[in-house]
Amino acid sequence: MRRLEDFADADLRVFDRPPLPPPEAVRDVYLIGICGKGMGALAELLAEAGYRVRGSDEAAYPPMSTRLEAAGIPVLEGYDPAHLDGPDGPPDWVVVGNAAVPTHPEAAAARERGLTQASLPETLAHLFLARRQPAVVAGTHGKTTTTGLLVHVLREAGLDPGFLVGGVLVGEERTAGLGSGPVFCVEGDEYDAAYFDKRPKMILYRPHRAIVTSLEFDHADIYADWDEYKRAFHAFAALPPPDGLLVLNGEDAEVRKLAKRTWARVRLYGVEGAEPDGMSFDVAARDLTPVPGGQTFTLVVRGEPVADVRLPMGGRYNALNALAVAAVALDAGATPEQVAAGLATFGGMKRRQEVAWDGRVLVVDDFAHHPTAVEATIRGVRERWPGRRVVAVFEPRSNSSRRAAFETPYARALATADAVFLSTPPLRHNDDPADFLDAEAVAVAVRAAGPPATAYPSADALLPDLVADLSDGDLALVMSNGSFDGLVRKLVAALGDSDGPSAGR
Repeated sequence: MRRLEDFADADLRVFDRPPLPPPEAVRDVYLIGICGKGMGALAELLAEAGYRVRGSDEAAYPPMSTRLEAAGIPVLEGYDPAHLDGPDGPPDWVVVGNAAVPTHPEAAAARERGLTQASLPETLAHLFLARRQPAVVAGTHGKTTTTGLLVHVLREAGLDPGFLVGGVLVGEERTAGLGSGPVFCVEGDEYDAAYFDKRPKMILYRPHRAIVTSLEFDHADIYADWDEYKRAFHAFAALPPPDGLLVLNGEDAEVRKLAKRTWARVRLYGVEGAEPDGMSFDVAARDLTPVPGGQTFTLVVRGEPVADVRLPMGGRYNALNALAVAAVALDAGATPEQVAAGLATFGGMKRRQEVAWDGRVLVVDDFAHHPTAVEATIRGVRERWPGRRVVAVFEPRSNSSRRAAFETPYARALATADAVFLSTPPLRHNDDPADFLDAEAVAVAVRAAGPPATAYPSADALLPDLVADLSDGDLALVMSNGSFDGLVRKLVAALGDSDGPSAGR
């Protein structure tokens, strides 16, 4: 990642931040960009812990605005340095979201006034994690589902963990909670922390137990190359203490190498039969079998079968996520029977194979945005709902996914569907037109591989043709890590089948 000194505005990024006061000296906390997914979750956590919390955002809208309102957290519209002056004076602590640039009016005012400032991960670590056992889930893919699943399994085992996760567990509206047990579960993002701290967020969480699910180059907007991306995980693997635990996907060659980067205990997980020569998995799935509605396997620990598992999620990648969770939960004190029961009752995460509508057409909403995740998600829904025609609907929304380098991998991944509809997001001010993904080129490559594929200039442009193409019994798999301009909601409304209950999206 880039050094602060290498930025043209380094004079605004490198400055003497006041030392962080002890948690007991902090009462008032102000969040810049409070309606962001992670920032809003942190705000709710702070309020639950008894801090006086307020913040600002440029566009406060549901669901986060309503959640914050319900928690009694004031949200100021727009950004104004005067917002920092509350009724009792300036806040004790300012959380600067990583979307804030050095010239952001409130961030600049906090810097110029010498207020205590910290990033989201730094705040979480200092005010909450120092007194807990952080269980941090990292990796290119599967972080959100694995973290949510870990929270659920530990809860079901009576261990009541704290948590902050980048998604919402189905059946709940919160993405964070204090909990009362020693474990605190955190989704460890490898994106940078703040304009004044370019370290990966996951580095700041002080893991006692850590999971790495996968390693594949991503976030090309902040990592120069594959080697730099891997170095971030090398640093992360070195963090758990000797009495801690590093849980690694044994099926991923790059992840396995992290075992040499740690002083902590190491546990490898994977599906029996996929072991590298001369190695064995500490936690494994035996007889992994797709079944309608999910998959089954026998949980094996150090070669001994300990429990039969029915997992209500499709896809081998979700079975691997479940094994990672089992390794951490068992180490934290759960029994094999409790682990199996927790896995069996997991309701899933919103926007991860989430059923948005089950009528004459099954509409599934998913966050997949990397080529590997797109291909795995298509395979996963085929296993979970066998026999359906899978219509993939996709937009490359993130900074990394919009790059031309991903055209061929996306075409290869999308060609595993039965039909493909692509939306091209508009060019942003920070996009390089010469390096911008060509959706039409992806569609051409998919068609060459067999399935029909069409690229459209927007979500609204593709909707009429998508509705016309869908037939009874089809599965429409909508994939985006953004809002997709409300496409899921619009698709459900357009299908309008009164025989299938809407999921309320």
